[in-house]
Order: sequence, then structure tokens, then C-alpha cells
Amino acid sequence: MPRRTLLAFALGLVLLVTGCGGPGRTPQRVTAQPSVPAAPTPTPSPKPQPSRTTPKPKPTLRPLPKKLPVGLHRRSGSPGVALTFDDGPDPRYTPQILAQLRAAHVTATFCLVGKQAKRYPHLVAQIVREGHQLCNHSWRHDVDLGRRPAAEIRADLERTNRAIRAAAPDAPITWFRQPGGRWTAEELTVARQLGLRPLHWSVDPQDWDHPPAKKIIARVESAAHHGSVVLMHDAGGDRTQTMAACRRLIPDLKRRYGIVRLR
Repeated sequence: MPRRTLLAFALGLVLLVTGCGGPGRTPQRVTAQPSVPAAPTPTPSPKPQPSRTTPKPKPTLRPLPKKLPVGLHRRSGSPGVALTFDDGPDPRYTPQILAQLRAAHVTATFCLVGKQAKRYPHLVAQIVREGHQLCNHSWRHDVDLGRRPAAEIRADLERTNRAIRAAAPDAPITWFRQPGGRWTAEELTVARQLGLRPLHWSVDPQDWDHPPAKKIIARVESAAHHGSVVLMHDAGGDRTQTMAACRRLIPDLKRRYGIVRLR
């Protein structure tokens, strides 16, 4: 090939190669990335609300009778006076009363609260050992017990009897006294079905209200007579004044009327 022709061919080849990067070059195609949808804004979950439980309605209580029901024992059953002590046993005051009764050689009736009997069984045993009578006084001194359904009354009295008998298995539980003296006919029926006689009182010096010993003594001496049933307390609060009053009352009542067991 002639030299001129060869040079022309070489020059054309160079122009062809360098022309690909010139201004007329088609830009490289960029593949678009698929758009990713934005994550949804999380909706806050509602805070758990405390469940509302409907409170159980309180049981309807029977109204108290306008008069005390017939059949309550308010007399000792003999010419002598009967002493009764409620709400125990109590580790502070019950031993003091027992010591006074022991010194006077007389006995009394102890109306026991079931919870107290369960807590202090040794005192229940001592009461029985020293010859005193036992009376059921409800499980927790429920003044509204007589207004409750008969099944609740029965369960309360039976529970109290079990606590007393756990401490003194062979001792008879002859009596039942409704706390506060708020008797109902339904309660008398249940008590009798359980072999318990309803025990009330005829002399109430209101020692539960913590009057001075002199006032307790005056109230008992002015109201007591042959056959009286005297209500006092060896538990249920501060009974210091009752203890002081009994130091005079027990020998005085014994001298005037005699102190006897309930019949």
C-alpha cells in the first residue's frame, strides 16, 4: 500500500476512536432504584385501664325489733345473784377476776368471744378448771349478728363453739349472749337449735363505758336484787375500773344475796 494511503488510513482510525468521548456522547443510562415507601408512624397503643369490678352489695340486714323477743333469761333462777363477764378471755383482766372469784369462793358465767378463745385457750381451760360456766358470745362480738341471715348466725355460733371446745373439750356451753343485747327472734331460734339458752341481764352498770369504780358500784348496788343477772366485762378495753369495783362488789353481793350459778 502507498505510504500516503497508509497515513490517511491511520489518521481516520484515530479520529474514529477519539470521537466516542466527545461532546456528542450519549450519557450512561442510570437505572432508577425502586422507591421504598416510608414506614408508617406507629400508633401508640392505648394504656391498659384497670378493670373495674362491681363491689358486692352489702347484705340487707333485718330491722331490729322494737321490743326484745320473748324468752330471754334475765334472772339467775334462784334467790342469789348471778355474775356474768363479757368479751374475754383477756390475758390482763380475766386472771384478775378469776383470782377475786376464787378468793370469795364463788363462781360466775364467762361469755367468751370466739376469736379471744382461740387466741387464749389456756384461759378458757382455767375458767373451766375453776368451776365457772361458759357462754357463747359470738365469734367477733358482732352487734348485728341477729340481723343477719339464719345461716350466717348458725355458722358464727358453731365457729365460736368449736374454738371454746378446742380449749375445753368436755365443758358444756350452755348459754349464748348476743353482743349489745340486740336480739332478734331469728337468732333465738338458731341458738335454741344449737342447744344454747339465750342469756340477757337485769343489771347493767355500763362498765363498758369506763365509768369510775364508784359509779359502777353504785349502779350495781342500787339495781341488784334477789335473782338478778349482773352484766360486767373482763375484756374489750381498759377494765381497770371494773376490776376495782369488783373488789367491793363481789363480797358485798355475796353477803347480801349470795352469788350463784345460772339455772
